[in-house]
Amino acid sequence: METLKYKVIKSLAQYKAYCVLLEQLVDQHSRTAAVRDEIELLTLLIHDYDEKVADQQALDPIQLLRSFMDEHKWRAKDMAEFLGVSKGYVSDILNYKKGLSKEVIRKLASRFKVKQEAFNRAYPIHQSENKPTRAMAR
Repeated sequence: METLKYKVIKSLAQYKAYCVLLEQLVDQHSRTAAVRDEIELLTLLIHDYDEKVADQQALDPIQLLRSFMDEHKWRAKDMAEFLGVSKGYVSDILNYKKGLSKEVIRKLASRFKVKQEAFNRAYPIHQSENKPTRAMAR
């Protein structure tokens, strides 16, 4: 089987390399049908990567985490196992009750191949309305 000349962009380095290639192809004076097809394919790959990056930047860290979980068909149980934490902790994170720790951010960024900054952004934490009250001694 023949290897593909271009693949879906999965890293910033690959993105930059494809941008340089696209620029070189566009600057060519004579464009054959094959070169035009290459330009079109590179443009689609670059656009797709741009959209993914823009989507990641538009999502808060929990929305981003949920999108990765959906993409990888992970449930809270799977996430808890991967992170080495309880399902309750993952549930609290996904329901905006607890923040992401530095260790969790590092693990998520490494696993999903994004910069830590994607998960290390401010987002609202919802305080429980039914906080346990202290029982009064009788």
